[in-house]
Amino acid sequence: MKILVINGPNLNMLGIREPGIYGSETYATLLDKISAHAKKRGVSVDFFQSNHEGALVDRIQEAFGSTDGIVINPGAYTHTSIALLDALKAVAIPAVEVHISDVSKREAFRSVSYIRDACIGSVIGHGTDGYLEAVDMLIERGGEK
Repeated sequence: MKILVINGPNLNMLGIREPGIYGSETYATLLDKISAHAKKRGVSVDFFQSNHEGALVDRIQEAFGSTDGIVINPGAYTHTSIALLDALKAVAIPAVEVHISDVSKREAFRSVSYIRDACIGSVIGHGTDGYLEAVDMLIERGGEK
């Protein structure tokens, strides 16, 4: 099984950006944590991060036919991007939405998720361990939508 982990705007700033909300773990540490978990679970994992909506759409489209599941933390695009929703729907690859913080307990606009309709599940407010839970959800699902 091949899983693609996509991170949107500002996720590359983990450990620097608002550590009281997002923790002190760096982006590199997050990738190492996910890689180790994927290896233990016997799946391969690729990573992509961009601060640009179009680049995220392009990467989702590139996953078509070569990826069994997507873990996606679209960052602020969660609340604004119909383009990401449409890309996920177009490729029809099982996807799990992840948010490090509990967005339901933050500003009201953060409760809106455009991409949730294209996902088989969401992991919200479990810190960076939420990515591991999302990988496990895809493995348990077996890559089927």
